[in-house]
Amino acid sequence: MSEIIMKIYTRTILKHPIVTIILMLCLVIGVGSYARDFRLDASADSLLLENDQDLKYYRSINAKYGSADFLVISYSPKQDLYAPETLEDLGKLSDSLLKIERVATVFSILDAPLIDSPRLTLGDLSKAIRTLETPGIDVNLARKEFQTSPFYKDLLVSPDGKTTALQVIFKRDKTYHSLLQQRNRLREKKLETTLTAAETLQLEQLVSAFDKYSQKVSEQEATDIATIRTIMKQHHAKAELFLGGVPMIVADMISFIRHDLAAFGIGVLVFLVSMLFLIFRRPRWVVLPMLCCFASVAFMFGFLGLIGWKVTVVSSNFTSLLLIITLSLSVHLIVRYNELFAEIPDASQATMVQEMVRSKAVPSIFTALTTIVAFASLLTSDIRPVIDFGWMMAIGICFSLLISFALFPASLMLFKKPVAFIPKHDVTGFITTICAHWVEHRGKLTLTVFAALVIISAIGISKLTVENRFIDYFKPTTEIYQGMVLIDKQLGGTTPLDVILDADPGFFTDQPEEKGVKEDDPFADDFFGDEEEDAGLSGSSYWYNSYQIDTLKNIHNYLDELPETGKVLSLATTLTMMQQLNEDLPLDNISLAVIHKKLPKVIKDSLFHPYMSEDGNQVRFSLRIIDSNPKLRRAELLNKIRFDLTDKFQIKPEQIHLTGMFVLYNNVLQSLFSSQIMTIGVVFLVIMVMFILQFRSLRLAIISIIPNLISAGIVLGLMGLMHIPLDIMTITIAAITIGIAVDDTIHYVHRFIEEIQVDGDYLAAMKRCHHSVGRAMYYTSITIIIGFSILTLSNFIPTIYFGLFTGLAMLVAMFANLTLLPLLLMNWRGK
Repeated sequence: MSEIIMKIYTRTILKHPIVTIILMLCLVIGVGSYARDFRLDASADSLLLENDQDLKYYRSINAKYGSADFLVISYSPKQDLYAPETLEDLGKLSDSLLKIERVATVFSILDAPLIDSPRLTLGDLSKAIRTLETPGIDVNLARKEFQTSPFYKDLLVSPDGKTTALQVIFKRDKTYHSLLQQRNRLREKKLETTLTAAETLQLEQLVSAFDKYSQKVSEQEATDIATIRTIMKQHHAKAELFLGGVPMIVADMISFIRHDLAAFGIGVLVFLVSMLFLIFRRPRWVVLPMLCCFASVAFMFGFLGLIGWKVTVVSSNFTSLLLIITLSLSVHLIVRYNELFAEIPDASQATMVQEMVRSKAVPSIFTALTTIVAFASLLTSDIRPVIDFGWMMAIGICFSLLISFALFPASLMLFKKPVAFIPKHDVTGFITTICAHWVEHRGKLTLTVFAALVIISAIGISKLTVENRFIDYFKPTTEIYQGMVLIDKQLGGTTPLDVILDADPGFFTDQPEEKGVKEDDPFADDFFGDEEEDAGLSGSSYWYNSYQIDTLKNIHNYLDELPETGKVLSLATTLTMMQQLNEDLPLDNISLAVIHKKLPKVIKDSLFHPYMSEDGNQVRFSLRIIDSNPKLRRAELLNKIRFDLTDKFQIKPEQIHLTGMFVLYNNVLQSLFSSQIMTIGVVFLVIMVMFILQFRSLRLAIISIIPNLISAGIVLGLMGLMHIPLDIMTITIAAITIGIAVDDTIHYVHRFIEEIQVDGDYLAAMKRCHHSVGRAMYYTSITIIIGFSILTLSNFIPTIYFGLFTGLAMLVAMFANLTLLPLLLMNWRGK
């Protein structure tokens, strides 16, 4: 460290330790007080791509066809599904759910209109709607209809007839959607042009208002879901029930995040205290690092609350990461202090603390910077939680560095010099000595082993994929997993995919006979009569006419026959049911006109409006994808549907739009590969530049980066060989591994350069480095490895993978830095 800077540091920090401690604690307490505003976010939007045009289209389709939040309750009675006792229990369950304020409707087999029990005519249906609760209903015919109806089978009732579903639909929150639309409108405008000062202020106000309101909505949803689960428990004696749906997943994910934050924080805290005591055996070396760790985490919780950043599933492990990184900085300071205590036992406490800071400042600053670069590389991702995670960790590490070189030395100044302590069993010394011996006598074997690992890793990396099932994110013991499996297998699939078909662009300019409506058709001018309710549909309808029925049915059947799809609903489903009402006669334009006129509004709202636009020029096929299908390949499926619609049905590409959560999630997955390449590339280049600036040598820079690239490569290769796909969590492993593992590399190379200047003996310098800085590398690596293993306590499988593979990467990096790195330094000496 520059002598001038060191003098300023000594005068401000070391000469006034109490003032420094008070100022640092005031800063922590001041910022930390905003921790009360700390928020969690597990909404679907938090896992989507930034500026995704498919997201904009998805929201427009939802607005057009109506989309309310809903939950699905699967109900598997112990008696027959249609037994009076079962239907009575279903009714009580439905009534109890309807008492919840935010619940708008509950739809079950009790509410489903029956048209074939026995067969009704259009006239009958226009007079009254018949359900299971209608007096005198033939239950056996109803049972058959639920099993065979194109609308109800595999949706309301499972194929075996033993499970049914209740759809709990929440009231549409107009305030929420209004704020969301206004915010998104200004955000989109900001991307296209420059906002005025008034618009910028309005956007800030809308963002703040939406965040506060969405938090309120999230809390209310969690309360409602807890109430629903309480109601469900009251019916467990008569049936097995599972809860599903996006609101439930969001609520449970937030619960998982809270669990992870608590488990990781407490688990890492207990582990760190234990490790520090076992390693150093002195209270001061437990208290001081823990003080720094607590200050760093408290500051970040407050900082996140202050600026309004929400923690998601991706960033839920930031507490454990920050604790581990802060401790790593402290451990290097402790080890260096103990070295000085052994070297200059007669020196004063102030002298040893000053020398500790002087010798460790430069490598610690560079290690912090490289780790910051690793996390900052995540900013190149298009996934908002990954970007926020990068910012959180970059800012947190900056504060950890400040704490480590302000609070730690200042607090240490208040302690007296320790009494000499010699451990009975020097396990660390034994391990580092073995590594030094291996480097000295097994150089060629070491190079051969790592070369083989590189080749195997390259093969594994070539097998990496991004195809993963959302269901695999959860443990089989969780309700999310169990509910999704049941709904997938029994009730038509889980993940929604919409296929939207527009009218042929040429339709609007062609002659009448080319529009699908014959010129001599007597109904061409007044296709649906004069009633106001049919004003939106006219003779200009592209899809709602007898000439397109076969096309719609053929497309529907094609989509239904795909092995990846479960339940498919569309206008074709509606027309099939309408043909039954028409005494199974083919539907002509007259029949279509009559049907649309005479159907009750409740039927129209259920069978027409969700699948066709008001003008009849756009249709929607609603698919449910079986997410538990192990052969599911999202991108391939979407490409196949687009190609086949064009190739088999002559639908023009510009008419075809695929949307829904299935598409949005696929976009996230497909971005993972490019994000992985981008983040590793950014980390590699920036760290190389930093190495060159620090060591003033391209040779040393290349040598230093090799062990860390190998450790990251081995982990990615292992994931490929084990067929574990990249996901929103594991995508960050490589960059984080390089950023953290390179810390030990910097400390070792920095110390090696100092030791080589002592006598010019490379072998002796290597042994001295292993005996000194090698100990700190071992301590920090073991701490990080075991610390990451605590992430296995999570209920979120990607977090478990993240902990295990990052820990493995750090283990490989530790041995690479204690074997391969010194071997390269000794053999590639340069001039």
